[in-house]
Amino acid sequence: MARILVVEDDPIIRQTVDYALRRAGFDTLTASDGKEGLALAEQELPDLILLDLMLPGVDGYTFAERLRAKDAEVAIVMVTALDQERDKVRGLDAGADDYITKPFSMEELLARVRANLRRVRERQILDHDDVIETGDLRIEVGQFRLWVAGQPVKLRLKEFQLLVALAADPGLLMSRQRLAREVWGYDFLPSSRTIDVHIRRLRQALEEYSAYDYIQTVHGIGYRFDATPLSENGARGQ
Repeated sequence: MARILVVEDDPIIRQTVDYALRRAGFDTLTASDGKEGLALAEQELPDLILLDLMLPGVDGYTFAERLRAKDAEVAIVMVTALDQERDKVRGLDAGADDYITKPFSMEELLARVRANLRRVRERQILDHDDVIETGDLRIEVGQFRLWVAGQPVKLRLKEFQLLVALAADPGLLMSRQRLAREVWGYDFLPSSRTIDVHIRRLRQALEEYSAYDYIQTVHGIGYRFDATPLSENGARGQ
């Protein structure tokens, strides 16, 4: 049984979500502020965290950043009343895997929870001992390890999964819908910004050491992985 931590300061929302999750068969924990939620997350090691952004004590952004420094794998779904694009992007940058905007239906919330908990599907591209070597990258898939130009580089789980999904089929155009299925477990990802933000972070991690441009954007469709020396390309992929 999956364990879910609900961090929400509104008692009505917290109790309603907790009840819906337990009725759906999940084991739940709840916290009413960020400090209490962080302590529970570190002690109880939940499989997924439903995290409100506007929390007393420690806000959702800081919560995600601190937790991600210790745990790269727990799924974090941010629950926010903020509908501005910049707020969603900031949440993803802080470490969230996904977000849902208030008001939401319980059906939508449970669908997001189930999709993010599909660990078998999420991790299946990592469950083998393949080593991918291309350009100046070395990816040890089953060991969750990456080297760039001989330097070890630490990625978040979703970033690593995106890299493996792309690098496993060099030259192949990968649509956002396909990446959503392989990495997030969604048949359709509600917002392409989720993928785009993770791709941007992945590029930044690779570019720190690499002499290659790896991820090319095909506007309106998706991404293609192709190890191109910068001397030939002249610029990073956009």
